Amino acid sequence: MEKIVDVGTGKVEVAGRGVILRSLAIGSCMVIAAYDSRKKIGAMAHVMLPGRAPKKSSEKTKYAADAIDEMIEQMTQAGSNKDDLEVCLVGGGNVLRKKDDTVWEDNIKSTILLLKKKDIPIRASVVGGIKRKGVSLDVETGSVFYTKGERKEKLLWKSTGKSPAEQ
Repeated sequence: MEKIVDVGTGKVEVAGRGVILRSLAIGSCMVIAAYDSRKKIGAMAHVMLPGRAPKKSSEKTKYAADAIDEMIEQMTQAGSNKDDLEVCLVGGGNVLRKKDDTVWEDNIKSTILLLKKKDIPIRASVVGGIKRKGVSLDVETGSVFYTKGERKEKLLWKSTGKSPAEQ
């Protein structure tokens, strides 16, 4: 039986085989599910805010830039190579349906831009909209699943088993 590790807001978790990383009730936040198919190492970062944390912040991984940096660092320490990472994105919704709320849009734009700057390929995404979402990454199989609203879980992406350079 696989172990489930819940990834809360502002947290970064890295795991190996036999683990499912999961983040539920995602609203305006962005969740980055990263996978290294060569080493079968997965990670999940639950980003609350765009950009980089203020210098005095004690919760840096709530911010996209810091969470991505921490995720890459932890995956590298676990044996991954940054060039072997692929990601899926889930979240960034305007679930409160506020017309003047732009944090969800800013989270989407910031996360995508930061990943592009680091040359980390985005393989699939379910972002925007007004429904809350959930995401899970089965590290054993390299499969990313998502939920939207009350709908059943669906497959978002499955690793081909090849690194980005081999594809």
